Amino acid sequence: MRHFCKTTIAVAVILFPAAALAHAMLDHASPRVGGTVVTAPKELTLWFTEKLEPAFSTAEVRNAQGAVQSGKAHVEGSDRTELRVPLKTLSPGTYTVSWRVLSVDTHRTQGRFTFRVGP
Repeated sequence: MRHFCKTTIAVAVILFPAAALAHAMLDHASPRVGGTVVTAPKELTLWFTEKLEPAFSTAEVRNAQGAVQSGKAHVEGSDRTELRVPLKTLSPGTYTVSWRVLSVDTHRTQGRFTFRVGP
């Protein structure tokens, strides 16, 4: 019985970190998470740690008043880890990005961050 417990724990330690890595998490973004840009971008680009399912992956950008400032997000590139979002003309201020994606291994993840336009 004791051998069974040690084996179970060892397997759990090995498998659970690997399972956590299977989710598509945000790797980086442009504009940067929490960053400030002087010139308003025309597009938001999000890079993820796993390939995305295009039909079930989206993101939007809202201004401080909650109005949507973005167009339809689309998965870009042959590796399918990049999500691009066209932007309306952004005025100086803080913008909130909300993303929700489905990785090719069927795990859904979501998140939110802000960036600022202005000096």
